[in-house]
Amino acid sequence: MIEINMNDFDLRNIFDLELAIESFPFILGGLPMTIAVSFVAMGIGLILGLFLALGRSSQTILLRWPSRLYISFMRGTPIIVFLFILYNGLPYAGIELSAYTAAIIGFGLNSAAYIAEINRASLNSVPGGQWESARALGFKKWKTLWSIILPQAARIALPPLTNVFLDLVKASSLAAVITVPELFQKAQIVGGRTYDHMTMYVLIALIYWTLCIVISAFQDRLEKRFSRYI
Repeated sequence: MIEINMNDFDLRNIFDLELAIESFPFILGGLPMTIAVSFVAMGIGLILGLFLALGRSSQTILLRWPSRLYISFMRGTPIIVFLFILYNGLPYAGIELSAYTAAIIGFGLNSAAYIAEINRASLNSVPGGQWESARALGFKKWKTLWSIILPQAARIALPPLTNVFLDLVKASSLAAVITVPELFQKAQIVGGRTYDHMTMYVLIALIYWTLCIVISAFQDRLEKRFSRYI
């Protein structure tokens, strides 16, 4: 049974406002790195995820099965393991990556698997009649895909893709384990120096929460803009 003595309870043991204010500029110095890793990795994921989705839906076995294998592997392995492989494992093979490069590649390749499944579902949700109508008008297959199918699929994929990006922003904190100087790594430095890790954890949680609120607001604006074409 857990007993709590309220006489010994002190809010400052959980969150020291003075320390949080004092440390805020230093921790916020990791925000550009967090944003850079998240955005570049998302860009890689979007490009690779589109081709993986097309390969996954292809009638050609040489495209379909490698795509399925890649997606299965990336979705079935922890991203932190993949980061260690890229940063600590590849040097044994004579390949050395900076922490920043390893983080971008790791998160980009990992997010591509989830984005591929979102893209595949979104492409399949576009009515097949769109393809037939475009073919009747003389459109080539790739022109139909880029000009007609993808714009419709993008509207459907927007909410889940934003969720992937939100997860990517939060997961970027794992880059601290390979010494990327992002938000969480900065908070760990302050926590180690002041021995007040709880304050730093609460502060970093509030920063990530605010960042995700901003991204969600941007998502709402994009959804309203796309809804004009429905």
